[in-house]
Amino acid sequence: MEYNEEEFLQLSGIQHYFFCRRQWALIHIEGLWAENERTVDGEFFHKHAHDSASREKRGDILIVRGMYIHSRELGFSGQCDIVEFHECPEGISIIGEEGRWIPFPVEYKRGKEKPGDCDLAQVCAQAICLEEMYYCPVVNGAIYYGERRHRMDVAFSEKLRTSVKQASLEMHSLMKRGYTPKGRRRKSCDFCSLQEKCLPALMEHESTAEYLKRMEDMEER
Repeated sequence: MEYNEEEFLQLSGIQHYFFCRRQWALIHIEGLWAENERTVDGEFFHKHAHDSASREKRGDILIVRGMYIHSRELGFSGQCDIVEFHECPEGISIIGEEGRWIPFPVEYKRGKEKPGDCDLAQVCAQAICLEEMYYCPVVNGAIYYGERRHRMDVAFSEKLRTSVKQASLEMHSLMKRGYTPKGRRRKSCDFCSLQEKCLPALMEHESTAEYLKRMEDMEER
């Protein structure tokens, strides 16, 4: 199955989806968002990574910032923080550069490693996009965590790739239906900027957007 451009979802949304399906739906289906210290720091951190949106050569590595990518198989489009192209005889040609190169996506995160696969899924989705665009295998990437100034290498296993592809199918299905999954209180809710708007205990019969609108209407009366 291939998706048309008008069906593309935000590539960054897969990190939200793996963290919490309801969080993803609140942001991407219902259009809700709220800032907290983590989201503000994260925006600043990513703007720095995207700053120049240009190429930089460091030995046998070509660094491209703010590169736009997409996948018709996943139905995703978005922007990479950094794509490193490593010089390799089995790689692909790049206009304006000599030699052959293999893409290596690098995702920047302001915090530290999280439990679960949410960060891994995001950089894996980037790899799948790059494979489709460049017709070459992308087997490795990395995540840089700003809090610890640590770069973690990531191998894109078949298990991780399958999880990403299955998640993309579920995300498109939820988007098409306009359905927001019900919430369940978890420890991770304390770190979510949407916790006050999520209101999982009150969402049994109406969406968050409907609840907030009802509250606004009552206040106007």
